[in-house]
Amino acid sequence: MSTPTARLAMVTLDCADAESSAAFWSAMLGWDVAHSERDYAMLTGPDHALGFGRVEDYQPPAWPNDHGSKQFHFDLAVEDLDSAQEQAVSIGATVADPQPGDTWRVLLDPSGHPFCLTKAENWG
Repeated sequence: MSTPTARLAMVTLDCADAESSAAFWSAMLGWDVAHSERDYAMLTGPDHALGFGRVEDYQPPAWPNDHGSKQFHFDLAVEDLDSAQEQAVSIGATVADPQPGDTWRVLLDPSGHPFCLTKAENWG
């Protein structure tokens, strides 16, 4: 393997509400909220950070409902799909309808970003 040019430090997502996005993803991932205000928030995880930037007139991705662009999505490894879905919904996620597959669940965060819950055993 060659020496990397860079190291991924943080991913930042556009959203309608940085504070609520940070609160949701902090609860979902168990990461600490390092900063939170109206226009910008940041979580710190074990190896990376996740940022949220408020955008005026934010429009969420259309996927999976309109088969449009998803822009990106997270695949989250979980032990139990039903339990993880229930917990995600309890903190503000919505379940996409229809679901595009049977071995994972597509949910939307409070800003409409899609993410997938997948069985941890599939990731080794």
